[in-house]
Amino acid sequence: MNTDSTPRKWRVATVSLAGCFGCHMSFLDIDERLFGLIEHVEFDRSPLTDIKTVGPCDIGLIEGGLCNAENVEVLRAFRDQCRVLVAVGACAITGGLPALRNHLDVGEMMKAVYGEVPNDPELPLPLNRVRPIHEVVQIDHALPGCPPPADAFWQLLQDLMAGREPALKKGLIRYD
Repeated sequence: MNTDSTPRKWRVATVSLAGCFGCHMSFLDIDERLFGLIEHVEFDRSPLTDIKTVGPCDIGLIEGGLCNAENVEVLRAFRDQCRVLVAVGACAITGGLPALRNHLDVGEMMKAVYGEVPNDPELPLPLNRVRPIHEVVQIDHALPGCPPPADAFWQLLQDLMAGREPALKKGLIRYD
């Protein structure tokens, strides 16, 4: 019989695909609130743990779009392990800045950059266009911004852990 009255911690994982890692940096900007969050959350795959694979999680936060086959593989594995998946930032939601290459021919672009199309099995196969993650897997929520502010991450996690539908504040998307 388990007499431990400690509430179960939420398992949270994060991953970055084709993006700049700015969303993760913004998440870390919740600063000292991280200490309070640790009381309720156990981090799985994330830059905070340096775990490279993901196990079963309650909440998955994913930033970045899909620019190569490896991104697609990581995304699908991540989705399989996360009960709730949140697309974080412009790159995950729309393809973001990496999608600016979508009007270019990938082969011609590779030749211009490398002098030839690289043929190395260690390099992931580039996709013909950068894709947002919802084109490959189902997402449950989207947290817009480039990057979303720290307070938006905080509110999202508070709402999800309380069983509420996340309430996004106005002004997450702006053109400065």
